[in-house]
Amino acid sequence: MIEPEVAFCDLNGIMDIEEEMLKFIVKYVMDKCPLEIDFFDKFVEKGLKEKLTKVLNTKFVRITHKEAITLLKEAKVDFEFKPEYGEDIAKEHEKYITEYFNGPVFITNWPKDIKAFYMKLNDDNETVAAVDLEVPGSGELMGGSQREDDYNKLINRMKEMNIPRENLEWYTNLRRFGGCYHSGFGLGFERLIMYLTGIENIRDVIPYPRTPNNCDY
Repeated sequence: MIEPEVAFCDLNGIMDIEEEMLKFIVKYVMDKCPLEIDFFDKFVEKGLKEKLTKVLNTKFVRITHKEAITLLKEAKVDFEFKPEYGEDIAKEHEKYITEYFNGPVFITNWPKDIKAFYMKLNDDNETVAAVDLEVPGSGELMGGSQREDDYNKLINRMKEMNIPRENLEWYTNLRRFGGCYHSGFGLGFERLIMYLTGIENIRDVIPYPRTPNNCDY
């Protein structure tokens, strides 16, 4: 994982950074590795160059989790997992959404009950300021949020989720005496390689793959 954390940055700001970062990486790889991209375009994923070029020239779509579920419910598709408000989004749902918008999609404002305690609680008291970036082929590429900077709200969320405070006092104390609003995200490195190369199986892009039960010691 690549995990930036940015001070004085809200949810919209962190989405701007995610989009700019991904576009920078795509452009850098296309500029520095044209032979490799040509190879992958020819032998691994037909249309890879077109897909990556399009990313550079488009503004990523931004929709809420509620809007995403509504879109899935209205789709004339027999999903294996039925989309529901308040619940997570399955791989097949991610695929449909990115194909529907024909490009990367930010899904924001997730139900608080399925997200981490440290994510900023929205004014509706039902959702948190969280975001997932879905991209064609790889699904969720980045996941992030604005962090809860209100000490009392953070403690209440921990109580709601039955999270012991004893081992996390180092974290809660960062908010106890005040701080600044801030946001961050994680970028899955192997998923990024999948997206850039068109390789479908994540096991084929891991530099140090695990082989359980094969270690001699």
